[in-house]
Amino acid sequence: MKIKDDWFTVTQLDENTFAISEYGHWEKVHSFLIIGKDRAALVDTGLGIDNIKRVTDQLTALPIIVLTTHVHWDHIGSHGEFEHIYVHKAEEDWLINGIKKLPIEQIRKDVSRDITKPTPDSFNPETYRPFQGKPTGLLSDGEIVELGNRDLTIYHTPGHSPGHIVIFDQSTGYLFTGDLLYDETPVYAFFPTTSPDDLVDSLEKISNIPGVNKIYGGHNSAGIEASILSEVKRGVDYLKQNKLVKFGTGVHEFKGFSVKF
Repeated sequence: MKIKDDWFTVTQLDENTFAISEYGHWEKVHSFLIIGKDRAALVDTGLGIDNIKRVTDQLTALPIIVLTTHVHWDHIGSHGEFEHIYVHKAEEDWLINGIKKLPIEQIRKDVSRDITKPTPDSFNPETYRPFQGKPTGLLSDGEIVELGNRDLTIYHTPGHSPGHIVIFDQSTGYLFTGDLLYDETPVYAFFPTTSPDDLVDSLEKISNIPGVNKIYGGHNSAGIEASILSEVKRGVDYLKQNKLVKFGTGVHEFKGFSVKF
């Protein structure tokens, strides 16, 4: 299915899975629509510069649940457009009361810079505010989300944020990794609300998930070969053995990914 849109780029990954990307912004954010027989899951809702529901409405008529990889402003932008929102219990408070230790001035600066596509008239960076609201339900490690003929396994993977999750689609072997793993720019754990120790443990955790065929991160390339997980294992060992898993050790580059502490 081809969709033309001024802000979003839609890439069909298979018959019932789509990447919805925002390449006009420096963050190159991806959200993912996973369509089952009975309902669909939207993994994150993007920057909020434009309304992602305009796109999902064209892709499916099924009810949509939003699965939040983590409560950072660039992944919850269109949450307010959807009725059913789920988040890990460790970030319920962030969704309701706001992202901890991140001033609105910094968010507005980041959302408005380095934009290369025309933005809609509705977007005003001076009044931009991240979504806040009560989630429909809370997710926990090991939980199975059923879509009808597609089961999604939730893995709690803190580090980049306390309630970060990754989502494994058992039927396809797709692993949606949010901001735990992507290419081109560093995955980070250098903010006060991050944890280098947890991030490395979470990278190790996903490197041991059996049956992964493809990785879909929240930024940059919309799809990474699963072979990167063997490099992730090596990277984890290197960081631990050299006692680099702590704030202030900087950027550590590996084949296909990097991390910044």
